[in-house]
Amino acid sequence: MKVFNLNCDHQHSFEGWFASAEAFDTQVAGGRVQCPVCGSTSVTKALSAPRLNLGAQAPPQRQTAVMPTAEQMQALLLKMAREIVASTEDVGERFAEEARRIHYNEAPERGIRGVTSKEEAESLEEEGIKVMPMPFARLLKDPLQ
Repeated sequence: MKVFNLNCDHQHSFEGWFASAEAFDTQVAGGRVQCPVCGSTSVTKALSAPRLNLGAQAPPQRQTAVMPTAEQMQALLLKMAREIVASTEDVGERFAEEARRIHYNEAPERGIRGVTSKEEAESLEEEGIKVMPMPFARLLKDPLQ
């Protein structure tokens, strides 16, 4: 298994796992490697240091797991809602229109939030415009305390 550090043409960095370097080349040539942030298929390998296996295999690392309480989950959702509010512009009912303007470089690229119908969100996705529903949108309507 090969792990590569990758970049898209919008300078998003991410990691990809491939059976071999040839498998990476084949998948990129076929447009099957996409940036998880923007969906671009213009992906290249970034420089990375090789991992040298010079000794005995280390035992598999155990992963830390947690089961948060309902109160902890609420606190995490509030923290995420605050971050979204702080880092996006509220465009309200103009969400679909503004998302298209940004996607087609008719408006400055920025994070936005707003409201749209399910059908309009599906239409945006079909155009290649990534949108994410906010299941906790009601938290954004009230003061975040």
